[in-house]
Amino acid sequence: MKKVFGVVVLAGALGAAPAFAQAPATPQGQSGQTKQQPRPKTATGASHEAAGHKTAGTSGTIAPGDRAFVKEVASGGMAEVELGNLAKEKASNADVKQFADRMVTDHGKANDELKNWAQQKNVTLPTELDAKHKAKRDQLAKLSGEAFDKAYMREMLTDHQHDVAAFKRQSTAAKDPDLKAWAGKTLPTLQDHLKQARDTNAKVGGSGGAKKGAARKSGAPKKSHGK
Repeated sequence: MKKVFGVVVLAGALGAAPAFAQAPATPQGQSGQTKQQPRPKTATGASHEAAGHKTAGTSGTIAPGDRAFVKEVASGGMAEVELGNLAKEKASNADVKQFADRMVTDHGKANDELKNWAQQKNVTLPTELDAKHKAKRDQLAKLSGEAFDKAYMREMLTDHQHDVAAFKRQSTAAKDPDLKAWAGKTLPTLQDHLKQARDTNAKVGGSGGAKKGAARKSGAPKKSHGK
């Protein structure tokens, strides 16, 4: 009896060994039972790991300044495309039409790039113009000919002065490295837009544009905020 009892105790001890230790010596026909035991733990661990990964990619990890920047840039970018299409129809000056065509192309591309970034970071961007840009579009839609040319170019000059200051700041201050790189890559194009806006505005006899320091009113630092 003692010998039998000892065998039973030994068998019980071996049965309590970890599943991964049994696996090499387990016959093939019992492998399914052995693998079922750790599954609840593995599945739970995977769930927590997946949940942690998802959280890392949500907009909750994006700094408030970065979120404010991309929100304004998204709305402003849509406005540039809409106003550009409007100018292609209503402008009377060939240079204005050419400028408008470039706005549609360049800002359309930038909008797509920003959408790709937002998808990767799980950030929701606005899908329509905000009240400010809607009001500007509606005002321009009422004009035509020379009056439209001047008003449109004045708006473009002001917008791009603001844009350049915003992107210059984000190219160094953005917390998200991908957003910082994108801002730096896009900045030269916006600076070129600003130069062309100044030249075209002068050709149509326009006026306006932000005065020095005007961009600072939107939150930009003294040396260089976000559309």
